Amino acid sequence: MKSLRLAGLSVLLLAAGAVSMPAGQAKKRVALLDFEFGTVQRWWGGDWDVGKGIADLVVTNLVKDGTFSVVERKKLDAILQEQNFSNTDRANPTTASKIGKVLGVNAIIVGSVTQFGLEDKSTSVGGVIGRIPGFGGGNVGTKQGKANVAIDARLVDVNTGEILAVASGKGTSKRSGLLLGGAGGGGGGYGAGGIDMSSSNFQDTILGEATRAAVEDLTAQLIGQSSRVEATTVAVEGLVADATGDTIIINVGKNAGVAVGMKLSVERVSREVKDPSSGKVLRKITSPVGEIQVTEVDDLSAVAKVVSGQGFKVGDMVKSK
Repeated sequence: MKSLRLAGLSVLLLAAGAVSMPAGQAKKRVALLDFEFGTVQRWWGGDWDVGKGIADLVVTNLVKDGTFSVVERKKLDAILQEQNFSNTDRANPTTASKIGKVLGVNAIIVGSVTQFGLEDKSTSVGGVIGRIPGFGGGNVGTKQGKANVAIDARLVDVNTGEILAVASGKGTSKRSGLLLGGAGGGGGGYGAGGIDMSSSNFQDTILGEATRAAVEDLTAQLIGQSSRVEATTVAVEGLVADATGDTIIINVGKNAGVAVGMKLSVERVSREVKDPSSGKVLRKITSPVGEIQVTEVDDLSAVAKVVSGQGFKVGDMVKSK
């Protein structure tokens, strides 16, 4: 695969609560970079950010599946600004792995769009792509064919820079027609510079049909190779901040990896073992109090209900099971 040129980076936040994992269960966190599409640009007369559009569709599929947790875009953008990475730096797989380390992800997904158009290479498509589902402006040929889209991706380990897995998605429209409308130009309006590939206007075209098939093919392959990504185990440690009846509030939240549905054990420190020379605590001897399950969570705290046990007190230890 050719070196990646990134006009930007595309990541979406995994919706809170959409996929909850029990405490201690492995989470496979990834960030997805905008796909490179320089080759396609040589075929294409318009100014579409094809790489970002396809990357967004891949992210949506990954989030819906739930195998991977996808990092929030705002967090990524902030890291890029802090680290002062240039576009050239971001195109380097080694630098991409450095970005991944700072983000705390297990892998970075990088990819490229290798085909995006009609199978009939003699068809002339140029100028500003206009109206959807039709089009207008520029030079549009009259020959018809099926739309074809091909995309490649690599799953890169952020610790070693090793390519853990590769995937190649291909899609061909079931219908034949002109590139966008499938029947002809005219109707509706759309300007150059961007396109929402998730919109029904685009999805209903033969190009949208081929794109959807290629993305589904690619994401299925990535998900199928998820076992090659080394996961991070979420370990939660905190304290009971309030205990009222069966409602327990703890002093750790999303920032510590707490999620709705997690079950946590509550223990009480009975004594501490200290180093006789330094006075440093070497070990805490605890006894079990019970078990709680998280029902609400914010950045710094969480609310839980009692699953088992009684006599919970402020200051009791909360830990992953």
